[in-house]
Amino acid sequence: MNITELFRPGMTNEAAFEVKEEHSALQLGSGSLRVLATPMMIRFMELISHELIAQNLPGAYSSVGVHVDVRHLAPTPINKIVRVRCEILEVKEPGIKFSVNAWDEVEKIGEGQHKRVIIEVDRFFSRVEAKMNLS
Repeated sequence: MNITELFRPGMTNEAAFEVKEEHSALQLGSGSLRVLATPMMIRFMELISHELIAQNLPGAYSSVGVHVDVRHLAPTPINKIVRVRCEILEVKEPGIKFSVNAWDEVEKIGEGQHKRVIIEVDRFFSRVEAKMNLS
């Protein structure tokens, strides 16, 4: 499979998420405040990037995140909406590099880059099983 035939720079995906209590730094243990936790913001960024790839891959393939470089710029309170957008910057076997950004209802709250690698699902799980059998 040639990923450069399936993906190109400029492809985008976007989604909105309501910040719930379980997304807070207090609940995740990444901080002590009831605001959107950085790991959850990154989760939203990875999710939309994965979705963009998944929409265009044959069923025997998936993607895994291999690199995240993100800055959390501003706090977002519980019950507010966060909009997250990814855009493909580069397609280079076996990976895809994204620009990722997030905004709440007031301002930009996050920005950075994320890289995902295309994997063949059966081969990937063969490696996982081999590690499980090591004792």
